[in-house]
Amino acid sequence: MSGIAAVQSRIAGIQSMIADLAPATARPASSWAPATAAGAASSTAGAGAAAGAGATTTSASGGFSDLLAGLVEGGSATRAGAAAPSRGGASGDDVVAAARRYLGVPYRWGGTDPATGLDCSGLVQRVYQDLGVQLPRVAKDQGTVGAPVPDLASARPGDLVVLDGGGHIGIYVGDGKMLHAPHKGDVVKISAVWETPTAIRRVLGEGGSTAGTTGAAHAAGAGGATTLDAGAARPSAIRSAVSADVRRFEPLFAAATERYGLPAGLLAAVAQQESGGNASAVSPAGARGLMQFMPATARGLGVDPMDPASAVDGAGRLLRQHLDRYDGSVPLALAAYNAGPGAVARYDGVPPYRETQQYVKKITAALGLAA
Repeated sequence: MSGIAAVQSRIAGIQSMIADLAPATARPASSWAPATAAGAASSTAGAGAAAGAGATTTSASGGFSDLLAGLVEGGSATRAGAAAPSRGGASGDDVVAAARRYLGVPYRWGGTDPATGLDCSGLVQRVYQDLGVQLPRVAKDQGTVGAPVPDLASARPGDLVVLDGGGHIGIYVGDGKMLHAPHKGDVVKISAVWETPTAIRRVLGEGGSTAGTTGAAHAAGAGGATTLDAGAARPSAIRSAVSADVRRFEPLFAAATERYGLPAGLLAAVAQQESGGNASAVSPAGARGLMQFMPATARGLGVDPMDPASAVDGAGRLLRQHLDRYDGSVPLALAAYNAGPGAVARYDGVPPYRETQQYVKKITAALGLAA
Protein backbone atom coordinates (compact mmCIF):
# COMPACT_ATOMS: atom_id res chain seq x y z
CA MET A 1 0.00 0.00 0.00
CA SER A 2 2.89 2.38 0.67
CA GLY A 3 4.02 1.99 -2.97
CA ILE A 4 0.53 2.83 -4.25
CA ALA A 5 0.35 5.86 -1.97
CA ALA A 6 3.69 7.08 -3.31
CA VAL A 7 2.49 6.75 -6.90
CA GLN A 8 -0.74 8.58 -6.08
CA SER A 9 1.21 11.37 -4.44
CA ARG A 10 3.47 11.65 -7.48
CA ILE A 11 0.45 11.77 -9.82
CA ALA A 12 -1.09 14.57 -7.76
CA GLY A 13 2.14 16.55 -8.01
CA ILE A 14 2.26 16.09 -11.76
CA GLN A 15 -1.34 17.17 -12.15
CA SER A 16 -0.60 20.32 -10.17
CA MET A 17 2.40 21.09 -12.37
CA ILE A 18 0.36 20.56 -15.52
CA ALA A 19 -2.33 22.93 -14.25
CA ASP A 20 0.32 25.61 -13.75
CA LEU A 21 2.20 25.08 -16.99
CA ALA A 22 -0.33 23.85 -19.55
CA PRO A 23 -0.09 25.78 -22.85
CA ALA A 24 -2.65 28.45 -23.48
CA THR A 25 -5.21 27.43 -26.06
CA ALA A 26 -5.35 30.83 -27.63
CA ARG A 27 -3.18 33.93 -27.69
CA PRO A 28 -4.47 37.41 -28.46
CA ALA A 29 -3.05 38.95 -31.59
CA SER A 30 -0.49 41.71 -31.07
CA SER A 31 1.02 44.24 -33.41
CA TRP A 32 4.43 43.15 -32.12
CA ALA A 33 4.07 39.39 -31.75
CA PRO A 34 4.71 36.97 -34.64
CA ALA A 35 1.64 36.54 -36.82
CA THR A 36 1.36 32.85 -36.00
CA ALA A 37 2.43 30.57 -33.21
CA ALA A 38 4.28 28.54 -35.82
CA GLY A 39 6.35 31.56 -36.74
CA ALA A 40 7.20 32.14 -33.11
CA ALA A 41 8.48 28.61 -32.65
CA SER A 42 10.35 28.18 -35.93
CA SER A 43 13.73 26.46 -35.61
CA THR A 44 16.84 25.89 -37.70
CA ALA A 45 15.65 22.52 -38.92
CA GLY A 46 12.26 23.79 -39.98
CA ALA A 47 10.50 21.28 -37.74
CA GLY A 48 9.99 23.89 -35.04
CA ALA A 49 7.40 25.73 -37.12
CA ALA A 50 5.02 22.81 -37.02
CA ALA A 51 5.87 22.26 -33.39
CA GLY A 52 4.95 25.84 -32.55
CA ALA A 53 1.54 25.40 -34.12
CA GLY A 54 1.03 22.17 -32.23
CA ALA A 55 2.03 23.78 -28.97
CA THR A 56 -1.21 25.73 -28.83
CA THR A 57 -3.33 22.61 -29.19
CA THR A 58 -1.48 20.01 -27.08
CA SER A 59 -3.87 18.66 -24.48
CA ALA A 60 -3.06 18.48 -20.80
CA SER A 61 -4.00 14.81 -20.80
CA GLY A 62 -1.39 14.02 -23.43
CA GLY A 63 1.29 15.79 -21.41
CA PHE A 64 0.20 13.89 -18.30
CA SER A 65 0.51 10.56 -20.10
CA ASP A 66 4.04 11.42 -21.20
CA LEU A 67 5.03 12.46 -17.70
CA LEU A 68 3.53 9.34 -16.14
CA ALA A 69 5.38 7.15 -18.62
CA GLY A 70 8.59 8.94 -17.71
CA LEU A 71 8.01 8.22 -14.02
CA VAL A 72 7.51 4.52 -14.68
CA GLU A 73 10.66 4.32 -16.82
CA GLY A 74 13.12 6.51 -15.00
CA GLY A 75 11.86 8.35 -11.94
CA SER A 76 10.94 11.98 -11.50
CA ALA A 77 11.43 14.28 -14.49
CA THR A 78 11.99 17.18 -12.12
CA ARG A 79 14.94 15.88 -10.12
CA ALA A 80 17.91 18.25 -9.80
CA GLY A 81 19.62 18.84 -13.14
CA ALA A 82 17.12 16.81 -15.15
CA ALA A 83 15.37 18.13 -18.21
CA ALA A 84 11.84 19.38 -17.67
CA PRO A 85 9.13 18.04 -19.97
CA SER A 86 9.30 19.39 -23.51
CA ARG A 87 6.14 21.19 -24.61
CA GLY A 88 4.93 21.15 -28.19
CA GLY A 89 8.39 20.15 -29.48
CA ALA A 90 9.95 23.56 -28.72
CA SER A 91 13.55 23.62 -27.50
CA GLY A 92 15.80 25.95 -25.57
CA ASP A 93 17.16 27.30 -28.86
CA ASP A 94 13.59 28.15 -29.88
CA VAL A 95 13.25 30.12 -26.64
CA VAL A 96 16.39 32.13 -27.43
CA ALA A 97 15.27 32.75 -31.01
CA ALA A 98 11.86 33.96 -29.78
CA ALA A 99 13.48 36.16 -27.13
CA ARG A 100 15.79 37.87 -29.64
CA ARG A 101 12.75 39.34 -31.38
CA TYR A 102 12.30 41.64 -28.39
CA LEU A 103 15.84 43.02 -28.29
CA GLY A 104 15.65 46.80 -28.08
CA VAL A 105 12.18 46.96 -26.51
CA PRO A 106 12.21 49.62 -23.75
CA TYR A 107 12.08 48.55 -20.12
CA ARG A 108 8.81 49.45 -18.40
CA TRP A 109 8.02 48.43 -14.84
CA GLY A 110 4.94 46.22 -14.86
CA GLY A 111 5.10 46.07 -18.66
CA THR A 112 3.71 43.03 -20.47
CA ASP A 113 3.10 44.55 -23.93
CA PRO A 114 6.20 44.98 -26.12
CA ALA A 115 4.48 47.82 -27.96
CA THR A 116 4.77 49.91 -24.77
CA GLY A 117 7.55 48.19 -22.83
CA LEU A 118 8.42 45.09 -20.82
CA ASP A 119 9.83 44.39 -17.39
CA CYS A 120 12.01 41.36 -16.71
CA SER A 121 9.24 38.92 -15.84
CA GLY A 122 6.93 40.37 -18.49
CA LEU A 123 9.58 39.60 -21.10
CA VAL A 124 10.07 36.03 -19.87
CA GLN A 125 6.34 35.40 -19.74
CA ARG A 126 5.86 36.84 -23.24
CA VAL A 127 8.65 34.78 -24.83
CA TYR A 128 7.36 31.50 -23.44
CA GLN A 129 3.80 32.46 -24.29
CA ASP A 130 4.90 32.91 -27.92
CA LEU A 131 5.94 29.25 -27.82
CA GLY A 132 2.65 28.10 -26.30
CA VAL A 133 3.90 27.78 -22.71
CA GLN A 134 2.12 29.73 -19.98
CA LEU A 135 4.32 30.93 -17.10
CA PRO A 136 3.39 32.82 -13.94
CA ARG A 137 3.57 36.61 -14.10
CA VAL A 138 6.22 37.56 -11.54
CA ALA A 139 9.89 36.60 -11.27
CA LYS A 140 9.50 35.01 -7.83
CA ASP A 141 6.97 32.50 -9.17
CA GLN A 142 8.71 32.01 -12.51
CA GLY A 143 11.82 31.01 -10.57
CA THR A 144 10.05 27.90 -9.27
CA VAL A 145 8.82 26.56 -12.62
CA GLY A 146 10.37 23.54 -14.31
CA ALA A 147 13.42 21.60 -13.17
CA PRO A 148 16.33 23.03 -11.15
CA VAL A 149 19.73 23.34 -12.81
CA PRO A 150 22.63 23.09 -10.32
CA ASP A 151 24.92 25.83 -11.63
CA LEU A 152 25.69 28.14 -14.55
CA ALA A 153 28.13 25.64 -16.03
CA SER A 154 25.20 23.23 -16.44
CA ALA A 155 22.82 25.85 -17.88
CA ARG A 156 21.61 25.63 -21.47
CA PRO A 157 20.13 28.22 -23.83
CA GLY A 158 16.51 28.88 -22.91
CA ASP A 159 16.92 28.22 -19.18
CA LEU A 160 15.59 30.84 -16.76
CA VAL A 161 18.27 32.64 -14.74
CA VAL A 162 17.14 34.22 -11.47
CA LEU A 163 19.30 36.95 -9.89
CA ASP A 164 19.14 39.57 -7.13
CA GLY A 165 17.76 37.14 -4.58
CA GLY A 166 14.79 36.32 -6.79
CA GLY A 167 13.97 39.88 -7.83
CA HIS A 168 15.30 39.69 -11.39
CA ILE A 169 14.97 37.07 -14.11
CA GLY A 170 16.23 36.56 -17.65
CA ILE A 171 16.77 33.92 -20.33
CA TYR A 172 20.15 32.24 -20.64
CA VAL A 173 21.66 32.44 -24.15
CA GLY A 174 24.99 30.69 -23.54
CA ASP A 175 28.59 31.75 -22.92
CA GLY A 176 27.71 33.12 -19.48
CA LYS A 177 25.21 35.62 -20.91
CA MET A 178 21.51 36.25 -20.47
CA LEU A 179 18.83 38.13 -22.41
CA HIS A 180 16.79 40.32 -20.07
CA ALA A 181 14.97 43.60 -19.46
CA PRO A 182 17.36 45.29 -17.01
CA HIS A 183 15.87 48.44 -15.49
CA LYS A 184 14.21 51.79 -16.15
CA GLY A 185 15.91 53.77 -18.89
CA ASP A 186 17.36 50.67 -20.52
CA VAL A 187 16.14 48.23 -23.18
CA VAL A 188 15.91 44.47 -23.58
CA LYS A 189 19.45 43.34 -24.25
CA ILE A 190 22.06 40.63 -23.72
CA SER A 191 24.42 41.00 -20.74
CA ALA A 192 26.86 38.88 -18.80
CA VAL A 193 25.39 37.02 -15.84
CA TRP A 194 26.96 39.27 -13.21
CA GLU A 195 26.51 37.17 -10.08
CA THR A 196 25.96 33.60 -8.97
CA PRO A 197 22.30 32.98 -9.84
CA THR A 198 19.78 32.57 -7.04
CA ALA A 199 18.22 29.83 -9.17
CA ILE A 200 18.37 28.39 -12.67
CA ARG A 201 15.28 26.62 -13.99
CA ARG A 202 14.81 24.47 -17.11
CA VAL A 203 11.24 24.81 -18.37
CA LEU A 204 11.73 22.95 -21.67
CA GLY A 205 13.44 19.62 -22.11
CA GLU A 206 16.16 18.39 -24.42
CA GLY A 207 15.43 18.56 -28.14
CA GLY A 208 17.63 21.52 -29.04
CA SER A 209 21.31 22.07 -29.58
CA THR A 210 23.51 23.68 -26.94
CA ALA A 211 25.00 26.04 -29.45
CA GLY A 212 24.87 29.16 -27.29
CA THR A 213 24.41 32.71 -28.49
CA THR A 214 24.98 32.60 -32.22
CA GLY A 215 24.44 30.34 -35.19
CA ALA A 216 21.34 28.23 -34.82
CA ALA A 217 19.36 30.70 -32.76
CA HIS A 218 20.03 33.51 -35.21
CA ALA A 219 19.13 31.40 -38.19
CA ALA A 220 15.69 30.58 -36.82
CA GLY A 221 13.19 30.95 -39.61
CA ALA A 222 15.70 30.13 -42.35
CA GLY A 223 14.21 26.72 -42.90
CA GLY A 224 10.49 26.09 -42.76
CA ALA A 225 9.47 29.30 -41.03
CA THR A 226 6.19 30.86 -41.96
CA THR A 227 6.37 34.17 -43.82
CA LEU A 228 5.12 36.97 -41.62
CA ASP A 229 3.13 39.96 -42.77
CA ALA A 230 5.50 42.89 -42.29
CA GLY A 231 2.78 45.19 -41.00
CA ALA A 232 1.66 42.69 -38.37
CA ALA A 233 5.21 41.82 -37.33
CA ARG A 234 6.22 45.24 -36.09
CA PRO A 235 4.71 48.23 -34.30
CA SER A 236 2.22 50.17 -36.40
CA ALA A 237 4.19 53.33 -35.62
CA ILE A 238 6.95 52.11 -37.94
CA ARG A 239 4.60 52.23 -40.90
CA SER A 240 4.05 55.95 -40.43
CA ALA A 241 7.77 56.56 -39.95
CA VAL A 242 8.76 55.22 -43.36
CA SER A 243 7.80 56.30 -46.87
CA ALA A 244 5.69 54.43 -49.37
CA ASP A 245 8.88 53.74 -51.34
CA VAL A 246 10.32 51.93 -48.32
CA ARG A 247 7.10 50.08 -47.61
CA ARG A 248 7.34 48.45 -51.07
CA PHE A 249 10.07 46.26 -49.64
CA GLU A 250 8.17 45.15 -46.52
CA PRO A 251 8.18 41.43 -47.49
CA LEU A 252 11.99 41.53 -47.74
CA PHE A 253 12.32 43.29 -44.38
CA ALA A 254 9.94 40.85 -42.70
CA ALA A 255 11.78 37.80 -44.04
CA ALA A 256 15.21 39.07 -42.98
CA THR A 257 13.90 40.22 -39.59
CA GLU A 258 12.58 36.72 -38.93
CA ARG A 259 15.67 35.03 -40.36
CA TYR A 260 18.16 36.92 -38.20
CA GLY A 261 16.03 37.61 -35.13
CA LEU A 262 16.18 41.40 -35.45
CA PRO A 263 14.14 43.96 -33.53
CA ALA A 264 10.88 44.60 -35.35
CA GLY A 265 10.95 47.51 -37.78
CA LEU A 266 14.73 47.97 -37.64
CA LEU A 267 15.46 47.18 -41.29
CA ALA A 268 12.68 49.42 -42.61
CA ALA A 269 13.86 52.31 -40.43
CA VAL A 270 17.45 51.83 -41.61
CA ALA A 271 16.34 51.75 -45.26
CA GLN A 272 14.42 54.99 -44.73
CA GLN A 273 17.52 56.76 -43.48
CA GLU A 274 19.89 55.17 -45.97
CA SER A 275 18.09 55.60 -49.27
CA GLY A 276 14.49 56.61 -48.63
CA GLY A 277 13.49 53.47 -50.51
CA ASN A 278 15.51 54.23 -53.68
CA ALA A 279 17.04 50.89 -54.67
CA SER A 280 19.18 52.62 -57.33
CA ALA A 281 20.63 55.27 -55.03
CA VAL A 282 24.37 56.02 -55.17
CA SER A 283 25.80 58.43 -52.62
CA PRO A 284 28.62 60.94 -53.31
CA ALA A 285 30.85 58.68 -51.17
CA GLY A 286 30.03 55.65 -53.33
CA ALA A 287 27.51 53.85 -51.09
CA ARG A 288 25.06 51.97 -53.25
CA GLY A 289 21.53 50.61 -53.28
CA LEU A 290 18.59 50.39 -50.93
CA MET A 291 20.74 49.75 -47.86
CA GLN A 292 23.69 51.92 -49.03
CA PHE A 293 26.58 49.49 -48.90
CA MET A 294 30.08 50.65 -49.68
CA PRO A 295 31.58 48.35 -52.35
CA ALA A 296 34.14 46.80 -49.96
CA THR A 297 31.48 46.02 -47.36
CA ALA A 298 29.22 44.51 -50.02
CA ARG A 299 32.04 42.30 -51.25
CA GLY A 300 32.83 41.18 -47.73
CA LEU A 301 29.21 40.16 -47.19
CA GLY A 302 28.88 38.63 -50.64
CA VAL A 303 25.87 40.77 -51.58
CA ASP A 304 24.83 42.74 -54.63
CA PRO A 305 23.98 46.18 -53.19
CA MET A 306 21.82 47.08 -56.19
CA ASP A 307 19.62 43.99 -55.78
CA PRO A 308 17.10 44.81 -53.04
CA ALA A 309 16.68 41.18 -51.89
CA SER A 310 20.43 40.67 -51.61
CA ALA A 311 20.96 44.05 -49.99
CA VAL A 312 18.27 43.57 -47.33
CA ASP A 313 19.58 40.12 -46.48
CA GLY A 314 23.11 41.50 -46.20
CA ALA A 315 21.92 44.35 -44.00
CA GLY A 316 20.11 41.87 -41.77
CA ARG A 317 23.25 39.77 -41.37
CA LEU A 318 25.41 42.83 -40.69
CA LEU A 319 23.03 44.26 -38.10
CA ARG A 320 22.81 40.86 -36.41
CA GLN A 321 26.62 40.82 -36.16
CA HIS A 322 26.67 44.31 -34.67
CA LEU A 323 23.90 43.49 -32.17
CA ASP A 324 25.86 40.44 -31.03
CA ARG A 325 29.05 42.48 -30.73
CA TYR A 326 27.34 45.12 -28.56
CA ASP A 327 25.22 42.82 -26.38
CA GLY A 328 21.97 43.72 -28.13
CA SER A 329 22.41 47.53 -28.04
CA VAL A 330 20.44 48.93 -30.98
CA PRO A 331 22.07 52.41 -30.82
CA LEU A 332 25.57 50.93 -30.94
CA ALA A 333 24.62 48.52 -33.74
CA LEU A 334 23.27 51.46 -35.75
CA ALA A 335 26.38 53.52 -35.07
CA ALA A 336 28.54 50.64 -36.31
CA TYR A 337 26.38 50.29 -39.43
CA ASN A 338 26.78 54.00 -40.18
CA ALA A 339 30.33 54.76 -39.05
CA GLY A 340 31.91 51.32 -38.67
CA PRO A 341 32.74 49.26 -35.57
CA GLY A 342 36.20 50.84 -35.48
CA ALA A 343 34.71 54.25 -34.76
CA VAL A 344 32.46 52.81 -32.05
CA ALA A 345 35.47 51.16 -30.41
CA ARG A 346 37.55 54.35 -30.71
CA TYR A 347 34.97 56.45 -28.86
CA ASP A 348 33.66 53.63 -26.67
CA GLY A 349 30.13 54.41 -27.78
CA VAL A 350 28.24 56.27 -30.49
CA PRO A 351 30.89 58.42 -32.24
CA PRO A 352 30.53 62.21 -31.90
CA TYR A 353 30.03 62.61 -35.66
CA ARG A 354 26.98 64.74 -36.33
CA GLU A 355 25.82 62.47 -39.16
CA THR A 356 26.08 59.34 -37.01
CA GLN A 357 24.47 61.00 -34.00
CA GLN A 358 21.48 62.12 -36.09
CA TYR A 359 21.31 58.74 -37.83
CA VAL A 360 21.06 56.87 -34.53
CA LYS A 361 18.63 59.40 -33.06
CA LYS A 362 16.21 59.28 -36.00
CA ILE A 363 16.12 55.49 -36.26
CA THR A 364 15.74 54.85 -32.54
CA ALA A 365 13.00 57.48 -32.43
CA ALA A 366 11.18 55.67 -35.24
CA LEU A 367 11.46 52.46 -33.24
CA GLY A 368 10.27 54.15 -30.07
CA LEU A 369 13.61 53.58 -28.30
CA ALA A 370 15.95 55.83 -26.36
CA ALA A 371 19.09 56.71 -28.34
